[in-house]
Amino acid sequence: MHWKGISKPKGFVTQEATQFYGRFTAEPFERGFGVTVGNSLRRVLLSSLKGWSVTAVEIEGVQHQFSAVPGAVEDATEIILNIKKLRTKLSVFHPKVVYLSAKGPKMVTAADIKPDPDVELLNPDIHIAELDEGAKLNIAIRIEYGRGYVPAEQHVFDDLPEGWIPVDSVFSPVRKVDFRVQNVLHLQRADYDRLLLEVWTDGSIAPLDATAHASKILKDIFLNFITFEEPEEPEEEKVEEKIEINPNLRKSIEELDLGSRPMYCLRAAKITSVAQLVSKTDQDLLKLE
Repeated sequence: MHWKGISKPKGFVTQEATQFYGRFTAEPFERGFGVTVGNSLRRVLLSSLKGWSVTAVEIEGVQHQFSAVPGAVEDATEIILNIKKLRTKLSVFHPKVVYLSAKGPKMVTAADIKPDPDVELLNPDIHIAELDEGAKLNIAIRIEYGRGYVPAEQHVFDDLPEGWIPVDSVFSPVRKVDFRVQNVLHLQRADYDRLLLEVWTDGSIAPLDATAHASKILKDIFLNFITFEEPEEPEEEKVEEKIEINPNLRKSIEELDLGSRPMYCLRAAKITSVAQLVSKTDQDLLKLE
């Protein structure tokens, strides 16, 4: 069985989790698999998850995005660019229009959007416009559910009257993904991989859920490449595998050329061998005092 005997992670561990940020680890991977899995997850997280984004804007008294907006410091282009930063979470998946009305003098933010039971504003503090004394600003904002990046010219609105201005839309709820791979001790060898994954989202989906959805996408794709039925295996007596242990792992930390300060920290943490030392993560070592 060509696919048997590959070491697989024992779990996916959450190190830190908030509405917008998550840090996770998984181990052990065979050497090289950490990069393979980390890179695949990163690409899918950034490109393939669905979310909500502004797709069109209507500003009262404005016919196109290059117009001036009476009584506003910003022109239409600047106001639209600010509105594009709006991140939302809806309880429905069909297009939704929300409305903003403001009167100057005022610093207009997304918090001035009229409340809607179907719409949660995730960044209500973003700046929209600055209005002079007596100026009025009325804006309608269309929000849709989609995937990836869609430029303004690709939007098609059969249900909107003239005056609506399409905008570039970034639907992905994932803002940023980083991963690192470290060596980890497994089966008396220190060349296995530990994957450290960091995910930032806009808050419309938890980082852990985003990672789970990305994994499901990859799983569904790879299932199409399995072109055989997995045969039932006869029960066999397990033969203990002789594992060659790297002799360097047995060395005491006293044999390492370390300064007095790091040596003191290791002794205080009861780390006495190279094997114990290489099993620690960078975060573990930074916590030593």
